[in-house]
Amino acid sequence: MKFSYIAVCVVLVLLVGEGAQMSMAATCNPMELSPCAVAIISAKPPTAACCSKLKDQRPCLCQYLKDPKLQKFINSPNANKVATTCGSPFPSC
Repeated sequence: MKFSYIAVCVVLVLLVGEGAQMSMAATCNPMELSPCAVAIISAKPPTAACCSKLKDQRPCLCQYLKDPKLQKFINSPNANKVATTCGSPFPSC
C-alpha cells in the first residue's frame, strides 16, 4: 500500500511539472490525466472520471508520448489497458 501511494505521488509530481512546462494549446495538460494515475500504476479499474479525462486528452497523447518523462507512464501496458477499458484506445502516432 505504501509503494502505491509513493508511486501515485511520483506520477502526479511528474504530471504537474510537465503541465507547468507545456507550451501547447491550453487544452493539452497532462495533469488532466491525474485521475488515471491509480489505475495506471496499480492496474485497478479506471474510474468514470479517468475515462472522461482520457477521452478529453486523447488528441494530446501523441505529444505526451514524445516527452521522456511522460512516455514511460503513457506507453505502459497498464495505460493501454486503461485506455481500452475506457473505450478510447491510444492513437497511432
